[in-house]
Amino acid sequence: MRNDRSLRLFEDARKYIPGGVNTSLRILDPPLVFTRAKGSKIYDADGNEYIDYHAAFGPPILGHNNHEVNRRVMEIINEIDLIGVGTAEIEIRAAELIVKHVPSIEKVLFCNSGSEATYHAVRLARAVTGRKKLIKFQGCYHGWHDYLLMNVISPPDKIGKKDPLSAGMLPEAIENTIVLDFNDLEGVERAVKAHRNEVAAIILEPIPHNIGCVLPKIDFLKGLREIADREGIVLIFDEVITGFRHHIGGYQKIVGVIPDITTLGKAMANGYPLAAIGGRSDLMDRFNTRPGGDVFFAGTYNAHPISLAACIATIEKLEDGRVHKHIFRLGEIMRQGLNDMTEELGIKAYTTGFGSVFVTYFMEPPVNNYTDLLRNDAKLFVEYRKKLIEKGIFMLPLNLKRNHISAAHTEEEIKLTLEKSKEVLEEIKSKSAK
Repeated sequence: MRNDRSLRLFEDARKYIPGGVNTSLRILDPPLVFTRAKGSKIYDADGNEYIDYHAAFGPPILGHNNHEVNRRVMEIINEIDLIGVGTAEIEIRAAELIVKHVPSIEKVLFCNSGSEATYHAVRLARAVTGRKKLIKFQGCYHGWHDYLLMNVISPPDKIGKKDPLSAGMLPEAIENTIVLDFNDLEGVERAVKAHRNEVAAIILEPIPHNIGCVLPKIDFLKGLREIADREGIVLIFDEVITGFRHHIGGYQKIVGVIPDITTLGKAMANGYPLAAIGGRSDLMDRFNTRPGGDVFFAGTYNAHPISLAACIATIEKLEDGRVHKHIFRLGEIMRQGLNDMTEELGIKAYTTGFGSVFVTYFMEPPVNNYTDLLRNDAKLFVEYRKKLIEKGIFMLPLNLKRNHISAAHTEEEIKLTLEKSKEVLEEIKSKSAK
């Protein structure tokens, strides 16, 4: 694996960009500079080719640079760009599709990132309830804002305590966020009782994918719905990851638990910058995009025609179910293959996931919440992925991060990945035996 040109370019990047990357989780060791992406593959500046399972944290559900999505984008570019006033016709079509497919959404507003969407969701919940406090769950990530930027991949000594992820966060914001264990309904009941009439919202990833894949207990999700109804709390599903990737109607469609507010992003536009917040009409009508609304909502690039064209093209490709059938089948082959392999090699590991998402934890099950994942061998997790990168298989070498399969992946690529994984695991086992 050559990386001379990547190293030279990365030094140039560091001259003009703090650290050389524009998102903290893009840091790699050794650094790589990428020049091209197509289908299931990404290519670096030295000409190395990788089968990509990182997939930019999940957006390209159809694969990188999908021809149909790009064609629709090029068509809209030749018709309209950003007007910034009134409504473009394409906004109506995109909103109509989302309302059609996502059960909780009666009305929807578009923004540019999942962080923006969850920020608006929190503000809306506080406005409609007149309350301040939020409940989130350890291991769930909901964006960069002060309200929720805490307690994701926390060190053991921070479990059960506030673990803000940035300097400069307002103490008041941190204080008003209650962090609980995922899948622990009794813990939620205790918190709500202790803070009766103070909790504005319960927000969660219905599957906490920011720590790989921790599957929810259905009774836990149903219980949250019941608590929210009983206590007048706004239930927010952050489906920025699960939305469209797991089902065209989101994970809520699969489990039949309907939140009050849903946030969307990532796979909804196959990699073009787009996010959304949607929910019940009575809640969404509080935004001041409607005359008389008192919750502020604005953004110069909101509902950009380019991103909406990508969104429409992506959703239309998902509507007949063939994409999900394909990627779910490949996901099952991958998970079963990895579990069979680690069992055969006698390596303590557990591959889990849902649909097109998979992750191998180096530990034994069960996994019900983040605390269980403290048993994962983080060093081995990263070493395994770094060695795969050397063999042309790109999985982000960062502890607990998930992998994604797209419609562009083939069964042959899955089999090749399993072969390379076996080579790596045999190398690791042999090395540890010495």
